[in-house]
Amino acid sequence: MPEHEGCPSNSPEGGYPSDCELTQGLLARAREADRPVVRSEEWRKALSRAAQVRLLLLDVDGVLTDGTIIYTPGGGESKGFNTQDGFGLRILQEAGVEVGLITARQSEAVTRRAEDLRLKYVFQGAGRKNEVYESILRQSGLRPPQTAYMGDDWLDLPLLARVGLATAPANAVSEVRQRVHYVTAASGGRGAVREVCELILEARGDLAVLLRKYS
Repeated sequence: MPEHEGCPSNSPEGGYPSDCELTQGLLARAREADRPVVRSEEWRKALSRAAQVRLLLLDVDGVLTDGTIIYTPGGGESKGFNTQDGFGLRILQEAGVEVGLITARQSEAVTRRAEDLRLKYVFQGAGRKNEVYESILRQSGLRPPQTAYMGDDWLDLPLLARVGLATAPANAVSEVRQRVHYVTAASGGRGAVREVCELILEARGDLAVLLRKYS
């Protein structure tokens, strides 16, 4: 059905649309928003695990960032974070899922990003990620099936083997991609975290509710 079907064509060429045309346009966009998003078979297979998740844990370099580290003249380092990933983490927390970071590196940029996103668990300089994970389980009272983790390299393999939903970005090394439950279509720092947030939200039945809230 044409977007402006049924509207009188009395608007001048190149002029402002009529009220009727504006209404028809809004209705067309609403119909488009209501169409189900086509998901992959891998996405559908991961839904049952994602539905149980109450805590999402993330590596940083190569996951929340593209893995690039830029050393600054003052001896620090800078990282680039994706705003869509950030919003995904905000709405995930809004839905009642906690978020945390476990990274082997130490960075002021990560500290600031974690503060901006109000993350509950932030562990930097964590060479033994499994030990940190066990501490989080004790503190939170959660069980492994209620947790998810995204990692991209060998250091993440022990933790990925423990969680209920193991995920990896598209740029993860092959040994990681082969051992997780879900590999995102997006790469780290390019929307991979947002993709996992939406997977968890859809599995919990929260995605459509949140989308209507922001539509």
